[in-house]
Amino acid sequence: MAVSTDILASWWSPRAVMRRLTAAGRREDRSLVFLMAGCFVIFVAQWPRLARVAEATGTELAQLMAYEFLAWMFVWPLALYLLTGLAAGLLRLLRSGIEGWQLRLSLFWALLAATPGALLYGLMAGFVGPAPGTHLVGALWIAGFAFIFVAGLREAAGAPS
Repeated sequence: MAVSTDILASWWSPRAVMRRLTAAGRREDRSLVFLMAGCFVIFVAQWPRLARVAEATGTELAQLMAYEFLAWMFVWPLALYLLTGLAAGLLRLLRSGIEGWQLRLSLFWALLAATPGALLYGLMAGFVGPAPGTHLVGALWIAGFAFIFVAGLREAAGAPS
């Protein structure tokens, strides 16, 4: 299936999508693409908020965007790889049956699949500002990410539905 179709399907049936993704076997290149695409879309989602901050503070928008780009395209991918490495070691000690590549695939796919929520949050943060509705959309984005990630881990572990 197309990635866009899988992203939409992940919001209501994440285990089925993860089943299809893991059926292809260990594909680190695909996991890396999911991570970088997710980080890039989240970077783009920050543009309206950054424009609002630049207008309010008088800071140059290009400077804010450069910092955000550095964070989302270099720092976050490295931090997420470090996090998955530590978590894989912990899962190995606990004898969970989840391999490192499955953990990375689950996390990176959840990041990419949750990007529609990130885009909506970015729009809300840019146009509405720090309002209760913006915080609600942000919470839904994080909850969607967590739901997809946990469902992916459960599928990787072979847990029953």
